[in-house]
Amino acid sequence: MKLIILDRDGTINEDRDDFVKSADEWVPIPGSLEAIARLNHAGWHTVIATNQSGLGRGLFDVAALNAMHLKMNKQLAYLGGRIDAVFFCPHTPDDACDCRKPLPGLIESIGLRYGVHLEDVPVVGDSLRDLQAGQALGCPLHLVRTGRSAMLSSVQLAQMRELIPEMQVHADLATFAEALVRRDRLEHGANDSNDSLYGQTEYGGPP
Repeated sequence: MKLIILDRDGTINEDRDDFVKSADEWVPIPGSLEAIARLNHAGWHTVIATNQSGLGRGLFDVAALNAMHLKMNKQLAYLGGRIDAVFFCPHTPDDACDCRKPLPGLIESIGLRYGVHLEDVPVVGDSLRDLQAGQALGCPLHLVRTGRSAMLSSVQLAQMRELIPEMQVHADLATFAEALVRRDRLEHGANDSNDSLYGQTEYGGPP
C-alpha cells in the first residue's frame, strides 16, 4: 500500500493565528487539492495527521471540524481525489497526551490502522513538529514552504536542517506531489528526462 501522511493547517489549507474554526475559515492553499488528487491518481493513499487543540480550547466542536473536512472532501471529489482518513489530536499542550505532534502517537496510530511499515511512509508538513513526529518513527520527511515555514529565513531553515538532516524541502504540496510522481515513473522505467528528480529541493539541487 502506497501511503502518505499529510499535515493539514499550513500544508493543505491556509493556517490562521486564531485557529481555523469553521468550514468558512477553511481555505485551501492554491494547488494543494490538485496535488492530493494527482497523488491519488498515481496510486497513493493520503491520510491527514493534525493537531486540533481548538477542540480542547473550546473554540469549535467536532461538528465544526467534520464540516471543515466535508468541505475539503467535496472539493477533492470534484477533482477526482480523496483523503482516506483524518487522525486528529484534540488536546491542548497542557493535557500531556501522547498524540499531539511532535510526539508520534498519531502517526503510530495510522501505521497500526493501515498495517504499513512507517519507514516507507512519507510525512509532509509545514513545521518542525510535523517532521519530528515522523522522525521518531523513521518516516521519510518532507517540509513544504507554506504555512509556518513560508517565512523561514535561510538561517532558520539551516537550523531546522541541523535537527532533521534527512528532510527534503519543497516549495509547496504541489511541488512535492510532482516530484514523488515523477520519481515513481522513473523507478518504473519511464523516460522522464525533462522532469526534476524526487528529492530535489525548491532550489534545484539535493538538500
